[in-house]
Amino acid sequence: MRTTILIFVFTFISAFDSEKEYIKYINTNYKEIANKVNSLKITWKATAYNRDFKSLLRTYSHNNTVVSLPEKKFENKNYNLPESYDPREKFPKCESLNEVRDQANCGSCWAFGATEAMSDRICIHSNQKLQTRVSAQNLLACCSTCGLGCHGGYPSSAWKYWQSTGISTGGLYGDIKFCQPYFLPPCTHYGQGSHDDCPPSVETPKCKTDCSDGNKKEYLNEMTYGENAYSIRGEENIMKEIYENGPVEGTYFIYEDFITYKSGVYQHVVGELITDHDIKILGWGVEDDVKYWLCVNSWNEEWGDKGFFKIKRGNNECGIENIAYAGIPKL
Repeated sequence: MRTTILIFVFTFISAFDSEKEYIKYINTNYKEIANKVNSLKITWKATAYNRDFKSLLRTYSHNNTVVSLPEKKFENKNYNLPESYDPREKFPKCESLNEVRDQANCGSCWAFGATEAMSDRICIHSNQKLQTRVSAQNLLACCSTCGLGCHGGYPSSAWKYWQSTGISTGGLYGDIKFCQPYFLPPCTHYGQGSHDDCPPSVETPKCKTDCSDGNKKEYLNEMTYGENAYSIRGEENIMKEIYENGPVEGTYFIYEDFITYKSGVYQHVVGELITDHDIKILGWGVEDDVKYWLCVNSWNEEWGDKGFFKIKRGNNECGIENIAYAGIPKL
């Protein structure tokens, strides 16, 4: 089944000739899907929308990756992994662990999953002293080897770019505390939220090698770097990596029912495959005897469970345990 899906995604993308053609519009009765999910009374609850909307996703494939990262090998030692683990409890002073960002109407999840995990790791590896935010804006606009910017990209290349070139500091839209804040304001994703609806399309911003207006910091002094970059595969290894070094960037396949997620432990039950998506995997746990990954999305705090979601763990749900990405910050 996994091989079939990969072939489908790669073939779908190869048929297009320009960036704009990667935009995929989806007209789906999400209220019907949500009602179906809730009627099954399974491990999660869906949101039944009170209005119709037309959603969009930018389709791309991580499997046609530009950079292949070495797979991390773990020592044969006893990690004593707990049943549940949430780094927000272990590192309460790390502000970024509680932050939910918003990619808005740009297909930049690959950049958000990376820079969110990088920010967490800088704080964790500095013994909670550094509250740096790594800029999704800078990575999105300046990494020419990372893919197509707002039309999709490669997480492996993002982590390699952090190691080889560096990424400036930068946080949320309008926040000039760091060098390059995100260029788009929050918007309502898929009918969930009080912001204006996300517009249908946006162009990738141009790369800038200075800090935003009103910020007196020197760009070169605001660069962050990774000492290395690597991949992790499998449930147990991903758990070990998070426990040892902090959150990772995960990737998985989105089906139509995921759009309606509100709470509980997500597992795919109804709807078609839409695309693949990158997020931050924060930790793990067990809910009503169901193992899950604790994840952070980049669709702001009004989507899902205040921007967070849980997805079933241990059965490679939607391919989430196939591969994750990480690196150690250079402090």
